[in-house]
Amino acid sequence: MASPLIGITCATDPQASDQVVDRLAQTYTGAIRCAGGLPVILPNLDGHSQTDVVARVDGLLLSGGRDIAPQLYGAAEQHPTVELDLPRDAAEVPLIRAALEANLPILAICRGIQALNVALGGTLYQDLPSERPGEVIHRQKQARHVATHRLRLVAGSTTADALGVLDLPVNSFHHQAVREVAPALWVSGYAEDGLVEALEAPDRPFVVAVQYHPEELVGVCEASRRLFARFVEAARRSAR
Repeated sequence: MASPLIGITCATDPQASDQVVDRLAQTYTGAIRCAGGLPVILPNLDGHSQTDVVARVDGLLLSGGRDIAPQLYGAAEQHPTVELDLPRDAAEVPLIRAALEANLPILAICRGIQALNVALGGTLYQDLPSERPGEVIHRQKQARHVATHRLRLVAGSTTADALGVLDLPVNSFHHQAVREVAPALWVSGYAEDGLVEALEAPDRPFVVAVQYHPEELVGVCEASRRLFARFVEAARRSAR
């Protein structure tokens, strides 16, 4: 059986001065390949049909990256720490909605959980240190494969089933997070300080979103490897 085709969203490179450059860490493509999927990077092109993209892939991975424009979730002001990726916003939000319309399996990571929530009508904390200070450091300085706080999952959730645990040490590289949860989503995990760390769509076969970076932990964390394996298997079942 052919490997399911997994479309992965990417960032535009803010350091490119003379041309627009799409960029994605190889940890995402490597994690999908190791789980048995065939990864393909989806560029942030203006004006192309996201419905056509969705029709050609078997699953959608929403990767991490810079911040989402506050205007997309109704914020009147932009915090000074916000770093925008407007070409990505323009491509990714309609892509998410098209994927949900097609009932495509989705795994969302870091910015991905935020983009999924915003695309469905939720809101974000623009800057956790100033808007929601707490004891957990959500933007760690340790290496990317090092876990620094815990993810506590809701028993019986799709997320907990996919990871195979209810309590998991995770890494953390974000200064924004889910604030108001979109009506179509359900909280399936929290950090120790009560911050939303995982979401899912209960009426979908597989729409799972996590705030941590499992692609950076697949070499040291069985639960993170299992998450990618479950996602790729869901994509395999949906393959047309």
